[in-house]
Amino acid sequence: MTLTQNTGNSKHTERTEHGVARTSVRTVRRFTRADRASRSRGGQRFLLIGLVLASAYSLFPVWWLIVAATKNRTGLYQSNGLWFSGMHLWDNLRQLFTYEDGIFLRWTANSFLYAGVGSLGGTLIALAAGYGLARFDFPGRKVVFACVVGSFLIPIALLTLPLYLMFSAIGLVDTVWAMLIPCLINPFSVYLAKVYTEATVPFELLEAARLDGAGELRIFFSVVLRMMTTGGATVFLLAFVNTWNAFFLPLTVLRGEENWTLNLGLYNWTGKRLESGVDLTSLVLTGALLSIVPMAVMMVAMRRYWRTGVTLGALK
Repeated sequence: MTLTQNTGNSKHTERTEHGVARTSVRTVRRFTRADRASRSRGGQRFLLIGLVLASAYSLFPVWWLIVAATKNRTGLYQSNGLWFSGMHLWDNLRQLFTYEDGIFLRWTANSFLYAGVGSLGGTLIALAAGYGLARFDFPGRKVVFACVVGSFLIPIALLTLPLYLMFSAIGLVDTVWAMLIPCLINPFSVYLAKVYTEATVPFELLEAARLDGAGELRIFFSVVLRMMTTGGATVFLLAFVNTWNAFFLPLTVLRGEENWTLNLGLYNWTGKRLESGVDLTSLVLTGALLSIVPMAVMMVAMRRYWRTGVTLGALK
């Protein structure tokens, strides 16, 4: 009896110990999960705060520009810079479009010409060059790619003076071509096109098209360009924004006001206060507000191409 009781007691003790151990494990797991959830919520709050601060930092200049464009000259200098002081936006727009016989509209048209035509042609050339580097094997291919990578590492400011000397020698200074030719050649766009081609255009598809009797030009325009819509939209948008915001190149190669870009014309207006005593700050701020509208429209218009590209990547 004593042995049986001892055996029963030992088994009961073992069950109790096992039960305590299981309870302890469950408790530890529960606390671990709670700790992980707490850390996750803390990380999400930190990320949300960071995003809010980044958004505020990015939108603050835009808000200041919108408020400043609604003020006249008195309100611009004597009121709070972050809040409205009368609504004079329509008066500023009327003065902006009629000043010097509407030269602002001419500068806007020039900017659209340089950025639109130059970026479209540059995108087509970049896609063709990137496709050639990615899907054709030829002698010196690595050397050419190394030159492309090295070229976009050189700041554009270092190339402006050689471009001016070259255009001056062939009589292209102060012409449309002095802006369009540099826009057509963009090594960084070629690099982006090469990377995107390697990711989206398979060799098997090209071989199938060649077996069907398609020539290289037909393959490029009918097959490759359709598959590179998202990459082409990205290259075009980056080139458009870069050309639209260009300042040093047009300052160097353009002389007459009729060929100036929007940024160069607004910069000239800011200097008239020192040269002739005419304060055009209200017009400059209103023009600067209008100058960001095309880029915002481009971002919205190109968004569907990026969404399509992301969806295709997810399906693959």
